[in-house]
Amino acid sequence: MFNSRYVGKPDYIILFCLAILVFFGLVMLASASSNQGQLRFGDPYYYLKHQILYGFFVGLVGFFFAMNFDYRNYRKAALFFGVLSIILLFLVFTPLGFKSGGAERWIRLGPITFQPAEIVKLTFILYLAAWLGNDKERARSFTRGFLPFLAISGVISLLLLKQPSTSTVAILMASALAIYFVSGAKMSYIAGIFLLGAIVLASVIYFTPYRLNRITNFLQPDANPEAGGYHINQALIAIGSGGLFGVGYGQSTTKISYLPEAIGDSIFAVIGEELGFVGAAALIMVFLIFLVKTLWLSKKAPDRFGKLILIGFAALIGLQAFVNIAAISGIIPLTGTPLPFISYGGTALVIFMTMGGIITNISRYSR
Repeated sequence: MFNSRYVGKPDYIILFCLAILVFFGLVMLASASSNQGQLRFGDPYYYLKHQILYGFFVGLVGFFFAMNFDYRNYRKAALFFGVLSIILLFLVFTPLGFKSGGAERWIRLGPITFQPAEIVKLTFILYLAAWLGNDKERARSFTRGFLPFLAISGVISLLLLKQPSTSTVAILMASALAIYFVSGAKMSYIAGIFLLGAIVLASVIYFTPYRLNRITNFLQPDANPEAGGYHINQALIAIGSGGLFGVGYGQSTTKISYLPEAIGDSIFAVIGEELGFVGAAALIMVFLIFLVKTLWLSKKAPDRFGKLILIGFAALIGLQAFVNIAAISGIIPLTGTPLPFISYGGTALVIFMTMGGIITNISRYSR
């Protein structure tokens, strides 16, 4: 039974995994970005410094605040989180938004730039957990549960696809569906949403050439190795050349001029090359321990709200890690999805560290 006065110690396994993921990410970024930083800015540690200043330090603030702030208070701001999710994504298409790399995913406020989609990963999950956690019967209702869930999920999906950010849509909506399922939704609702989502996603891919090319390049990576298949071929070369124990930290050659996005979605290839199968497998194991522990905590959560938050965070982090590693290993088509805690990106690191803080806070109320 839930005791509102009980505040225990944080789960040390969660803390240990978070510490490993964050610091390992900084260490690997230092290696993966050194050549690019030297060439572009004359400083091999430019990207590392930027990640520490705007990601790690801000993320620490978010983590310690979230770890010590009673998670139940987020329930009171559920509507705010839902509205904020839509507003942030909409602002990308206003004068505050700007393009980079052909995608319109960023907002600039003076000297500060950030990706709203990363923030929405946090706010949307908190909104759904509160909305579905407050009423046990809502998820089973067609008018009070199914239709509103479909409506807000559809709006957020359309705004993300417009950026475009297809992989984020798939990962976020799959996480939302996991929350909806655990909250007690009928299987017919889950199947209907899944089928509708699959049709929409397939249509979007079919009618946008660059998305369709990714599928084609995945199926035939050697058909056009100098164009569409270049990225995945170089990633596989990097991972393969690492062997069992790797070529050594900082010794990657593909990151210098061959591997695209070495500090972004391809950083796992650098890990595989420098640390080998053993290093890559160890990283995957830390992710698995973190996710299993988070899911285990969801069974001990003191209320439905906490349980749904943990399910949502575990699904999102797990799916994003899987999509990144699977894509860069040639198991699924390339998506441009960064690796949680590891890839370069200040906004993403802040959000994932804050999620870690909320998970840790819930663990303090769980027995």
